[in-house]
Amino acid sequence: MTATQILWMAGVALVSYLLGSVSWAVIVGRVFLKDDVRKYGSGNAGMTNVLRTAGKGAAALVAVGDFSKGAISVLLGRLVFQYALGLDPIYGAYLGGYFAVLGHIFPLYFHFKGGKGVLTSAGAAVLIDPISVALTAVVFAAVTFTSKIVSLGSIVMALCYPVITYFVSRALGRDPVTVTICAVIFAAIIIFMHRSNIGRLLRGEENRFGKKKEKVQK
Repeated sequence: MTATQILWMAGVALVSYLLGSVSWAVIVGRVFLKDDVRKYGSGNAGMTNVLRTAGKGAAALVAVGDFSKGAISVLLGRLVFQYALGLDPIYGAYLGGYFAVLGHIFPLYFHFKGGKGVLTSAGAAVLIDPISVALTAVVFAAVTFTSKIVSLGSIVMALCYPVITYFVSRALGRDPVTVTICAVIFAAIIIFMHRSNIGRLLRGEENRFGKKKEKVQK
């Protein structure tokens, strides 16, 4: 690997991280609430917290923004690896996707306090493996609308994603090893970021959607 290739890869990682650092929950929250959404509810800079505090319209804007930055980062990685480096674009796609998610979780522009990375991961994954994402979306919808707990749907979806990725890759005649390992990393990030939710689920304290959140008490 040459120094030029390393610089290109570092550039993909940096641009993807900076793009991921654009926290749409904070930006939209300031427009709709005239305040920082991280002061409310779970304190999380994500679509679910915006939905509970600012409503469906604001949440839809956040969803589009968070999803798009994952997708754009994957597209950037693909293009650079394929046309600038002459390497397998799948690796560029995952590189861009991972750093977009890291930017979302630890946003440079907002004191490194961001969201949990679900929608940004979905935006990245849908450009990498749309069939697996479609199937995991069905799992998410089924669990979420049955339980009315968004975090439970996200956790179960993350657990299922590597398994679904493996079998879809085999069914399509592709080598499942690389994509499954990468899917495991995405899933591990999401589950780790939901560790506090897992604790509340085990205690029976997790909020169900439809219940408005109160401002975080200092």
